[in-house]
Amino acid sequence: MNKLEDHFGRWKNREEIAEAMIPMIGRLYREKNVTTQVYSRSLVNKSVIQILKDHRFVKQIEASLSENGLSVVDSFPILQEVAKLDIGPSRIDIGKLAVAYKKDDKGLSLEEYVRQELAEAVDQKVDLPGQKDVVLYGFGRIGRLLARLLIEKTGSGDGLRLKAIVVRESGKEDLQKRASLLRRDSVHGPFAGTIAVDEEENAIIANGNYIKVIYANDPSKVDYTQYGIRDAILVDNTGKWRDREGLSQHLQCPGVARVILTAPGKGDLKNIVPGVNHDMVEDSDTILSLASCTTNAIVPPLKALNDKFGIEVGHVETVHSYTNDQNLLDNFHKGPRRGRAAPLNMVLTETGAATAAAKALPDLAGKLTGNSIRVPTPDVSMAILNLTLGKETTLEELNDYLRWVSLHSPLQRQIDFISSPDAVSTDFVGSRHAAVIDAEATIVNNGRHCVLYVWYDNEFGYSCQVVRLLQQLSGVEYPRYPKD
Repeated sequence: MNKLEDHFGRWKNREEIAEAMIPMIGRLYREKNVTTQVYSRSLVNKSVIQILKDHRFVKQIEASLSENGLSVVDSFPILQEVAKLDIGPSRIDIGKLAVAYKKDDKGLSLEEYVRQELAEAVDQKVDLPGQKDVVLYGFGRIGRLLARLLIEKTGSGDGLRLKAIVVRESGKEDLQKRASLLRRDSVHGPFAGTIAVDEEENAIIANGNYIKVIYANDPSKVDYTQYGIRDAILVDNTGKWRDREGLSQHLQCPGVARVILTAPGKGDLKNIVPGVNHDMVEDSDTILSLASCTTNAIVPPLKALNDKFGIEVGHVETVHSYTNDQNLLDNFHKGPRRGRAAPLNMVLTETGAATAAAKALPDLAGKLTGNSIRVPTPDVSMAILNLTLGKETTLEELNDYLRWVSLHSPLQRQIDFISSPDAVSTDFVGSRHAAVIDAEATIVNNGRHCVLYVWYDNEFGYSCQVVRLLQQLSGVEYPRYPKD
């Protein structure tokens, strides 16, 4: 057989295997709340090609793999064994299990190995917390992406459930327009599923999720219990109220138990960055802020570097996509420079991310400065971390460490890693990580001076961080296997 036919034959074989994986992945998710992953990348609702690409991606970042990388040929037998188990809600990384099994020298059969690694998930099943109601207050860029994520993660229905969105009515076609904006997105593409509207009941039905659309101008005047909503977590993504007094209006409403703000909080509000300071959350906290998209992007890599090398001083420059608070054409704006046309200009502006980073990482207080340049792109931004480290390092050591962090540390859901000479901003649209380290751009000079280039989807990656906090607050945070 010539090389052409050999490569094509192997490709068709891998396609066939990926096709066989899809129903197994779906059943585990719907029936057992088990999310199947490959190196932290979920395979739930993925196509054949997406599954193959997720496997292929691992070769770029896992240095311990052979030249052939990771294939569905390796992971499919693992999935088959997982499907046989009476397993509890969990996140199972079949990619990591496959790689670890190749290295295992105990002489175990594949069945024995999988049962051993997942024994805890079988013998000590996590109790489902039951359905937890979620309300979205506001339905803009972040609100609609949160809706997509919550609908996608419905699973068996025993976890987070989006029950309502609250907006101001804008006319008789309001409901249809809201549904249409959820269905189509110029940046993130079409909604993955079906959407219908119930005009009589003012509701959107998305992939079977019945979502009440509530019209209100006053955040303190809604009785959510009349819509069957109890003890809900309300996500305020309007940014209109950022302090405890303003956001407490939501808690006056029957049916609301806690509030999350998708913007930097003011006053005594805790600004949480999942993966970094989420341990600050206490049962008594009823209002929490998730800080900003930039804060969520820079704090995880800053923590990783500070833990390993220490940070003496640094400057954060963000190259940020334009947002709705800027003008399309030159016009009055209360903020400096933001009145100039966003699609036509690079706009120098301020960012509070450096100060906010110090709130999440007190060790960095007084050590960071920051600025921002808004640029004419609709999504995906970059943070440039210009740092003086406490210990000397090399380019290779620094990149190897950050690669390890992205694969095996507690920050693996926040930090991704890529080494590609042709990566550009649109490649990161839809990234579920808060930050992506661009290894090809990393600079180390004189041992202790480094510059990191960090990509982040300032819409979708941030929304994923919001969902992670929602999962923590609701108890829908299932254990991960294998244990790192």
